[in-house]
Formats: sequence, structure tokens, C-alpha cells
Amino acid sequence: MTILSKHTIYSIATRARKGLPLVAALLLLATSCREVLQPEPVDLLVDELVLNEASDVQPVRLGMYNAFRGLGAPMVIAGAFTADFIQHNGTFTVYNELGNKQITAANAAAEAFWGAIYNTVYMANFIEERIGSVPGVSEATRKQILAEARFLRGFAYFLGVYTFGGIPQVTTTDIATNRNIPRASREEILQAILTDYQAALTDIPVAYGDRVTNKTFATKNAVRAALARYYLYQQDWTKAEQFATEVISSNLQSLPAAFADVIFAEYDDETILEVAYANNSSDDPGTSTYGLNNILVGRREVIPSNKVILDFISNAAGERQQTISFNSTQQRGRDNGWTVMKYGSPDDANNNIHIFRLAEMYLIRAEARARLGRLTGSNGAQADINVLRTRAKAPTVTLTSQNQALTVIENERIYELAFEGHRWYDLKRTGRLDAVMSAFSPNWNTKFQLWPIPQSEIQRNKALTGSQNPGY
Repeated sequence: MTILSKHTIYSIATRARKGLPLVAALLLLATSCREVLQPEPVDLLVDELVLNEASDVQPVRLGMYNAFRGLGAPMVIAGAFTADFIQHNGTFTVYNELGNKQITAANAAAEAFWGAIYNTVYMANFIEERIGSVPGVSEATRKQILAEARFLRGFAYFLGVYTFGGIPQVTTTDIATNRNIPRASREEILQAILTDYQAALTDIPVAYGDRVTNKTFATKNAVRAALARYYLYQQDWTKAEQFATEVISSNLQSLPAAFADVIFAEYDDETILEVAYANNSSDDPGTSTYGLNNILVGRREVIPSNKVILDFISNAAGERQQTISFNSTQQRGRDNGWTVMKYGSPDDANNNIHIFRLAEMYLIRAEARARLGRLTGSNGAQADINVLRTRAKAPTVTLTSQNQALTVIENERIYELAFEGHRWYDLKRTGRLDAVMSAFSPNWNTKFQLWPIPQSEIQRNKALTGSQNPGY
């Protein structure tokens, strides 16, 4: 696992103490998204991290959020690129494998995602182990920091279990122990996630005070949103509806009048949690070989698939058509001329990655209500769908049956959440992955229900020997 060094954390602490806002300090961390697909395999001892006195708490907290930032791009790549949203248009093997559905255990995106998951888990474990014994820290601060750590660890495991299946449950920061941990069962990881989320919900703040901090650090609504998604995936419709409703009813987020704000603005009104990057060449994920903007716009390694283009140019998408854009001068050879617009360059100032936003809560609640047989009326799925369609200036819908409602909701999730890391997971949890993907690609294989455990991790962790996912 790649762990943040004492020097990295100290340098951010210094910047923060010199008067930079907390978020600005976070954005200047030395480990940026530019390395997200090529993490250095460096193991650092726990003693290289410092959490001995009250002044160490904020730097270590920032280190944890920096590790969490590393989950953003891999989440989008897994959720959008594994499914039917993209086709390969470049030269990089990692995207050729994803676009052409020939994924291997040596895939760099899988290795990066695994590393980001366990970097986040490691930092959360470090805080959990140390925060209780640090002198001079108020009880309220201890509870808050521990709640944030538990939430981020739970979210990392959530992405891990739905990407790789059962994965090692790391409960310590001891390096020797962590190099020899077998896979836990899917059920064990899911229970650990729920335990972390429930513990976090009690003590995490409702808000931090300023707009930007409220959207880049975990709040109570972020935990509620995570629980709504958790229960949706677990098909517990009642609880999925409950937590989505709690977020919506809090009125702490609101839908911008124009969908363009979702695409082209950072910290928009509906953001519940996003990972943020500074608008400069040293930090912006779009400036690197592996940044989302460069993959999707600069090098055009992957482009929107012809299938998703047809989905978007239907009238149902409305203003959400702005998610992709056409330029005839780029239309040549394999290139269909279409581009994803959600991840900008430093000059565009829209390079952040959404983790949770309000529209997803409306879609979760709509699906939960449809599954429960409530289609119309003020507490029905139709009302929630039409909130989003109205915002997008798309025709409203009338639901007439459960099957029709679920088809509408699946399409709404395409229009609303495209390229935010949901599609592959949505198709899996609804049991439609093989049917949809077999029609999309002749290379599709049911083994792609899960990503492979990175071969490098099997080599480093002897307890993983012989436990690769089927088919790889």
C-alpha cells in the first residue's frame, strides 16, 4: 500500500498554519490525481506518520482526505468505462482493455483502484488507533475526526466490495500483518461498511460553516447519501427511501435551475460531497497522462460510445445532452467526434468529481418507491422523476406499470449520472449486466461482473494466492 509520508503531511500542515483555508491546503497535497493510475508501491512504517499531539490532528486528517481523493478517478473509470458508455479511441493498453472488454489482472486501473481503497483504509485505521490517546484534543473533535475516518473507510470498502467482490478486511496499520490478509467474504465486508456508516452518522457534523468545506469534507448528509446507496444496492427499498428522503428534506442541497451547473461548475448547489482539485497545472487531474480530462478530451483515449450517444440525443435527456458534445472536425477513423464534457481543464474550473449529489437521491427514492409499488401521487416514483426532468427541461413522464417505471428510471440514471461512475454498478445490482453488455460487445464475458484482483497485490500478499476472481 502507498502511504502518505510524514513530510507530505507536515508540508500541508505548514501551509494551513500560514493562513491558507483548510480546503486550499488539502488541494495542495503533494500526492495528486495525476498519479492515480501509477501509484508508487512504497510501504512506509506507521512511525513515519505523526499523531502524538493536538497540532498533528488536522494534518493527519488532511492526509486521510488526500487518500480519499485518490478514489475519485478510478471510481469513474470503473463505473463508466467497464460498461457501455465508452469505446476505445487511443493507444493505451489500460483503456484498450476496458473499452474492448478484454480486462486482465495486470490492468493499471484495477491496480490504482485497489491502491486508493487501501490508502484510504490505512489512514482511517491510523486515526482510529491513535486519536483516543492524543492529549489536548477535545472530546467533540475526537468524535468528529473518528466519525469522518469511519465514513471514508466504509465508502472505500463499499467501492471495493462492489468492484472486486470479497476483499481483505484490514483492521490495523501493522505492515507485516497487512501483507498477509486473506479475502473476507462479501457479507463480512458489507457488514463492516454498515457498522462504519452507522457509527459515523452519530457524530459527523451537519455542516462546517463555509460552502466549499461543506462540499469537500464529509457531512451528515454525505453519510445519509451513502446509506441510501448502500440500501439501494442491498434492495432494502424502505431504508433506501428513508435515507434519500432525509437528504432531500434537509434542504441543505438544492437542484440548480440549469443542468449546466452540474457539468461546468464546481461546488454547485446540489453537491453533497465531491473531491476537489486546485485549478493549477501541478494538481489538476486533467493535466496528467491519466487525468480524466486528458483521457476524455485531450488525448481522447476513450470517447462516448455510439450507444450512449443515441441515448442522449433522445428528447428525454433534455439539457442533460450537454454531458456530451459533438465536433465534426474530430470525426475521423474510429473517432465519432463526440466528447465527454463533465471533467474540465484548469482553465475550465470544473475538474472536481462528484461523489454524491442531490439528483442521485431523487433517483434512489424514485426506484425504491417503484419497487414498493408506489408509482404516482406525491409519494410516488413519478413525482421524483419529474423533478429531474423538469429541471432538465425534458418532457415529464406518466408511469403506468412497475416494469415501465424501472425502465424509465434506468434511463434517467443514464441521462443524469453519466460518467460519474454508476453505470456498471447499476447494471450489476439490477441483474442486467450480462444481457446489456453481451448486446454491446462481442468480447463481453460474465467474469467481468467483477474486476480482477491486481496481480501485483497477489504477489505482495501471499494470503491472496489462489483466490483470484473466476476467469482471470
